[in-house]
Amino acid sequence: TFHTSEIASYMGLELGKVNIKRFADGEIYVQLQESVRGCNVFLVQPSCPPANENLMELLIMIDACRRASAKNITAVIPYFGYARADRKSQGRESIAAKLVANMITEAGANRVLVCDLHSSQAMGYFDIPVDHVYGQPVILDYLASKTISSNDLVVVSPDVGGVARARAFAKKLSDAPLAIVDKRRHGHNVAEVMNLIGDVRGKVAVMMDDMIDTAGTIAKGAELLHQEGAREVYACCTHAVFSPPAIERLSSGLFQEVIITNTIPLKEEKNFPQLTILSVANLLGETIWRVHDDCSVGHAPYSTLDID
Repeated sequence: TFHTSEIASYMGLELGKVNIKRFADGEIYVQLQESVRGCNVFLVQPSCPPANENLMELLIMIDACRRASAKNITAVIPYFGYARADRKSQGRESIAAKLVANMITEAGANRVLVCDLHSSQAMGYFDIPVDHVYGQPVILDYLASKTISSNDLVVVSPDVGGVARARAFAKKLSDAPLAIVDKRRHGHNVAEVMNLIGDVRGKVAVMMDDMIDTAGTIAKGAELLHQEGAREVYACCTHAVFSPPAIERLSSGLFQEVIITNTIPLKEEKNFPQLTILSVANLLGETIWRVHDDCSVGHAPYSTLDID
């Protein structure tokens, strides 16, 4: 249930009862254990590894709720899998993010709530309303509590594609300066760092990305920052996918601290001393209330979300 019980307790509700099991051949069976007729149903399911299992489970859950006469079905997807397959970078490729959006819509979802999409234009792949919230305020609040002198801070984008995200983050982190790691990629999950744009000498570098998968990009970036004279390096991300060998790379001593959120449930064996996990349960709980009450999602206490 990862943080679904946390979300429910923030909202003062109990989790809905459902029976989910696998048949001997691996097929998924879903039966709701209580009536949802005429209700607003919020199904919380990150499509994290095993992505296809979790996605199929969500689709079958949506179908079960629709056939049980739910009034509205919102798919709450803290981590939207396949989000990186959002365009054709080479010929004859699939745009799987659009396909997944179609499947969720076709299954019967009336709206979707996602956290930190890989590219925000992927909202346009859905023909139903999408509420897009950011994990940034949670990470910003935590960093603010660390009392790092604002003169020492520099926010670093691990690649050119993440500059807009890092820039927005730097602006809210006491308007810190920005540096960019320019990397050239030679294949999927293989990153090669070239050089640094900006100055990090003697500073505390905060690397910001939406997700860390194999940690190749962020680890090579951190090596470069240390070579360029950074005093300490922090890594921050919303989605900790952590495919092997991410844990070895992140716990190798390159990082003072690795700050993540719990949009993806993390197995106990993936924990390491430098890791800090922040909860987005309250953020999602508050957003669900506002969606339910037809309020704007972008006002205090989450006015930093920049959405409505």
